[in-house]
Amino acid sequence: MRIIAGRWRGRPILAPAGQSTRPTSDRTREALFSMLASRLGSFEGLRVADLFAGSGALGLEALSRGAAHCTFVEIDRAALDAIRRNLAALGAEADVLAVSAEHARIPGPLDLAFLDPPYRSGLAAPVLGRLPLVAGGYASVETARDEAVAADGFEEEAVRTYGKAKITLLRKL
Repeated sequence: MRIIAGRWRGRPILAPAGQSTRPTSDRTREALFSMLASRLGSFEGLRVADLFAGSGALGLEALSRGAAHCTFVEIDRAALDAIRRNLAALGAEADVLAVSAEHARIPGPLDLAFLDPPYRSGLAAPVLGRLPLVAGGYASVETARDEAVAADGFEEEAVRTYGKAKITLLRKL
């Protein structure tokens, strides 16, 4: 895996070993960030959260493209180690919360959130309901391709499938 664009373009990202995480593929990340760029224009100065972060690839990509701050939320020890090692290798500063996303108290306000919960866990909606997203902010939710995502206070902007994964882009009302 690698950073796709921005100041760290081409730099490698470590992923945790084992089957406990499913890193978002480079192709899927590239498509997601293209969708976001067309809506946001720029990532400069954005406050971002990467929940169920795994390797932290989505939050790192946002930081590489100019986001001002990212909070990574992850409970798996191997994934936490990968996130911390990736941050150190890139010389990046960020908050890393070692807690389950459904119980995390994420400092806000946020402009953008990435959620990649375990497939078919049903965790996306309750976590979305607790996020301190600003009105007009975006949440990207990765699920299995046959999973539906809906949450009160959000409007579906786009849905794309990539292999076994589906990205649902939601806008906070």
